[in-house]
Amino acid sequence: MNSKLKKHERAAFLHIKSPCTSPSEPALGFSAQHSVKTKTKILVVDDQVAVTAMIRFLLARAGCETQGALDAQKALRLAQTQAFDLITLDLEMPSLNGFDLFKRLKEIPHLAETPIVFVAGNASIENQQRGLDLGAADFIEKPFDAREFISRVLSQVKPMTAYA
Repeated sequence: MNSKLKKHERAAFLHIKSPCTSPSEPALGFSAQHSVKTKTKILVVDDQVAVTAMIRFLLARAGCETQGALDAQKALRLAQTQAFDLITLDLEMPSLNGFDLFKRLKEIPHLAETPIVFVAGNASIENQQRGLDLGAADFIEKPFDAREFISRVLSQVKPMTAYA
């Protein structure tokens, strides 16, 4: 933190909240007011490098931590070894389509309740209905408005606890 900030500015700085951060449990005697924040962790799965990079950029600007996977195999490897607060998932990918990957991700015990949002160019009514019937939290059509995308994705993350 910048040491040139005045005392009241430093106090206000400690209370700034991003939609993707929440206070962690108090650590080593620090009060919740001074505890370390944890970022919402999101896995972005899309076979197009530019789309993956753009989505990760938007989420990072919103204060989220992201990881990207350009194929189903990498997504499954990451998902088996890490916990995520939310997953965005393309529909049309080589080797395993988004619907099949969705089912595989939901079979991983620690991700069973993790919201998954489809982000797809082929957002036909049939695809949207199939995704929502599988249990998707939302279905966003590409191309999308950046602000709407962030709002819709972050609305699926469990509400963060406010500071005391």
